[in-house]
Amino acid sequence: MTTARTATPSTARAINDRLALDLLLERGPLTASDLRTLTGLSRPTVADLLERLQRSGLVAQAGESAALRRGPNARLYGLVADRAHLAGIDIRATGVSLVVADLTGRTLGTATIAAPARSEAEGPGRPPAAVDGAAGTAGAAVDVPSPTRAGTASSAEGGPGDGDLLVERTVEALLATAAAAGAQDLHTVAVGAPGLVDPVSGALNNSGKLPEWHTKLLAALRARRGTEVILENEVNLAGIAEHRIGAAQDRKDFALIWLGHGVGASVVLDGRLRRGASGGTGEIGFLPVPGTGGLPDATRCDGGFHALVSSAAICELGARHGLDAEPDGSEPGAEAVVRLAVRTGAHDFLEELAGRIALGASSICVVLDPGCVVLGGEIGQAGGPELAARVERQLARLSPLATEVRAGTAGGGAVLAGAVLTAGDAVRRELFGGE
Repeated sequence: MTTARTATPSTARAINDRLALDLLLERGPLTASDLRTLTGLSRPTVADLLERLQRSGLVAQAGESAALRRGPNARLYGLVADRAHLAGIDIRATGVSLVVADLTGRTLGTATIAAPARSEAEGPGRPPAAVDGAAGTAGAAVDVPSPTRAGTASSAEGGPGDGDLLVERTVEALLATAAAAGAQDLHTVAVGAPGLVDPVSGALNNSGKLPEWHTKLLAALRARRGTEVILENEVNLAGIAEHRIGAAQDRKDFALIWLGHGVGASVVLDGRLRRGASGGTGEIGFLPVPGTGGLPDATRCDGGFHALVSSAAICELGARHGLDAEPDGSEPGAEAVVRLAVRTGAHDFLEELAGRIALGASSICVVLDPGCVVLGGEIGQAGGPELAARVERQLARLSPLATEVRAGTAGGGAVLAGAVLTAGDAVRRELFGGE
């Protein structure tokens, strides 16, 4: 049983209100009797706080409990989910994915906007990209017009370029998804992006490697009055998701190694995400490791850990082990290579890949001793427990510190999940009060 702390009357009311709101968020609708049992508060105190919270618009009656007789104590009280709406956005080099959710974090709608053809993100010679909306949990769907060749041509005439069109389409998709979900406005938007995010200013450090439209999109979102925008490194958001709803829920200390198109890490110690002085905690792509044939420098990670476990490196490794073609003869991506290796029991490939991953993991472990490493991203998900077990065995040979290695369970949508969690925390801090 959780007991509220003793404090001054106004502070005690705020503490009790937050305690009740957190319980309603975690457990769903509760009766007054449930709240008394869970909080240890008296009947008059619970009655007062329920009246206060109903006046504030945060709580409303949500039916009656079938387990009790009809009467005042049988009334169910729940959070007013549409009291505020929020969004999570995942910015990649190839496009943008977004989710709109309610106060409880329930998904109301989603949309995916691919980078237009020949954009800064994709480079020349790639096929036109499609833009589509996907139905969310509540069935809200958005159809966003695809950037056209006419739009691309306008760049030469002084009009918006592909990056500008992508920014426009993303903002349109966000507003349309919110409107389809019944949201008049968005209280908070949390954005996950590659690169260093200054932990003080919240600025994205674009060293020239990121497409220009990344910073333009952030500026467009921040220009919307009445909406708070939180920017976070995308791997940090994935780490938050694994900690809260994924493979590391039972851990106060762990490190997530993100294995996807690129490589990164997030670190949680004593239950808190650690960003570092400049927001660079987890930039393990720059780790100097054996087997790369060179060293990284301040602007390129080609000679670092990235060179061993990026998607391109994994595809090359797969080709060397005869895992370089799909049944139809097409070249598979790194995720498909790893899935094929697990499915067919390609021992030599998996052992070599596990050894590469263990090199980077050991560098984290001997410095931070997190006790647990989670393999996330598309590659970590594709490798699953089979790859995780192999990495754990290889890591045990490199490090004297006992470290468990787990496959991530938050999936490829971990960045979006972490963004929704982060936005939800910010909204509830303001509406509920407290930390």
